[in-house]
Amino acid sequence: MLGALIPGLAYLIAGRRALGLFTLTVFLSVVGVAVWLIRGDQRKLLRMLVDGNALALLGIAAVVLGLGWVAVILTGHVLLRPRGMRAGQRLLGAVLMAVLSLGIALPAAAAANAAFLARDTLDEIFADDGQSATVPSQEPGNPFGDKERVNVLLLGGDGLPTREGIRTDTVIVASTDTKSGATTLLSLPRNLENLPFPEGPLRDAYPDGFEGSSESAGLLNAVYDNVPIEHPGILGPTDNLGADVLKLGVGEALGLTIDYYLLINLDGFRTLVDILGGIRVNVNEWVPVGGDDSAGIRPDAYLSPGPSQLLQGNDAVWYARGRYGLSDYSRMARQRCAMDAIISAADPFTLLSRYQDIAATAPDIVLTDIPRSVLPDFVDLGVLVKDAEIRSLVFDNTVILPAYPDYDVIRDFVATALADPVANGEPAPPTTPKPSPTTTEPVDPGAEPPAVTPAAEDVTSLCAYDRVAAQEALDQGEPPTRRR
Repeated sequence: MLGALIPGLAYLIAGRRALGLFTLTVFLSVVGVAVWLIRGDQRKLLRMLVDGNALALLGIAAVVLGLGWVAVILTGHVLLRPRGMRAGQRLLGAVLMAVLSLGIALPAAAAANAAFLARDTLDEIFADDGQSATVPSQEPGNPFGDKERVNVLLLGGDGLPTREGIRTDTVIVASTDTKSGATTLLSLPRNLENLPFPEGPLRDAYPDGFEGSSESAGLLNAVYDNVPIEHPGILGPTDNLGADVLKLGVGEALGLTIDYYLLINLDGFRTLVDILGGIRVNVNEWVPVGGDDSAGIRPDAYLSPGPSQLLQGNDAVWYARGRYGLSDYSRMARQRCAMDAIISAADPFTLLSRYQDIAATAPDIVLTDIPRSVLPDFVDLGVLVKDAEIRSLVFDNTVILPAYPDYDVIRDFVATALADPVANGEPAPPTTPKPSPTTTEPVDPGAEPPAVTPAAEDVTSLCAYDRVAAQEALDQGEPPTRRR
């Protein structure tokens, strides 16, 4: 029995010293490497788990090691089996060896299957041979090149059975310093109008910025669906024309080059949160679960104000998207906090321990144009991001008029925010506190936006628990729901 648990021990007991030492050395080496990767350098293990070739080797290694271990068990049993055993004793020994062999073979087969499943998932989501009109060229071994920042467009897709297509109500650019991991989140409102495009076919088609046949069809959240319908093939061969159009338009609006996009649908967000075991957020107001303002349908319930609440998938979705009786800008603020909470929950140990679940569900969660060959470098960047400061710059109605945006002003704000030393991972210079501007709702569509110069703020501070606001909300009581 002990010889089955420690490969090579049976050979040593049987006098096969060389074979026993070799087998034991191989076993201890494999165990040592596994412990080192899991406990000592999780970054390298994560890099392996997003490398298709490494996953294939892991799958093959699991099969070879499993078969080898079974062979060691069986040959060790033959060497140590006493002579003159009765038939019943031989049968019992054979059954025991079969059980021990299955105890090794089944986990090895499961590990190999998980490795090959993960490799296939990577091939499906992160295609190296995908077609895109906007993905930057890659240098072998140096995918980010000399870029100081990598800009990823994060889209939240709101697709419903009652609605055709996907409405991208969440549009955020994560601009990350490649050396420090310091990240600035740039949030655009879903009702932004006249999205501009760079010189080329899109500007020729929309010289005054994106416009639709109706007011709602001309908003930012309609670009993803409507441009491909109105101008199919306008950018040439691409796997996702809507995403490429948004990358070019949002990049032009912010004065940036968008490198990649990542679109997560709401069901996928729910699944991801559940896999991670939930996210912790501070809730400073009553957040509606469901409800439809335009149809006069009240929410089914509300998330109550409170600090450090652990939200599972469905509640996390409504924390990020609920807006009945609230503004788009309140929702945008909560979406930033939800993203920060996801980053906090996705520590290396959690990702490793739930890797198989993530791999199995990822094809139904994510659309992206990030090539598979770049993933290991994104792992390195993600480790830096987790330990760096995340800041946020929101273009809400205290900064711009979404119906009449001045994109030159927006670009200046972005350039100023990214030129800040903190945005590049450097210590913040000492500053004198300034009074916070008063938030006002513009009434006259032709009026100038409030004279506020926005600054990127630390997401941790923005998402902190506001004891006063939360208590005021609790004192007012839960708003009416469909049930009462």
